[in-house]
Amino acid sequence: MKITINGEEQELDIAPDVPLLWALRDHLQLTGTKFGCGKGLCGACTVHLNGAAVRSCQTPVSAAEGSDVLTIEGLSSDASHPVQVAWKENNVPQCGYCQSGQIMSAAALLERTPSPSDAEIDNAMSGNICRCGTYTRIRTAIKQASRQTGEEQA
Repeated sequence: MKITINGEEQELDIAPDVPLLWALRDHLQLTGTKFGCGKGLCGACTVHLNGAAVRSCQTPVSAAEGSDVLTIEGLSSDASHPVQVAWKENNVPQCGYCQSGQIMSAAALLERTPSPSDAEIDNAMSGNICRCGTYTRIRTAIKQASRQTGEEQA
């Protein structure tokens, strides 16, 4: 099957029911997407499928056939995406394990809602668990990234 991943068409010869997470990690060596709970509850495995944040552990690779998948590796080649910059400037990560999923969810939110309210941020990020509890810094970083994104569009 053919899938465009981070802008490059990839051909995968794997069973269609293999979770997208394992296609990315095991077959394409894109290990930035993390395995967390395996049940789509923690958000560590979040990637974009045609622009929407999805849990790759629960998405069969067949659902991505002919689609565009964006992983943390493809968000920016030099960590210059406004969300990544804001994450660093606000010292969001502690252990760091959930961060790629958090960042991907935040980036998808800002794509569809460039100036989100607190409620919209909370709703969009509710499926991402941070065991270190950096939720206040996450919200602050999203708001900062929103302002940076707005400045780039002006």
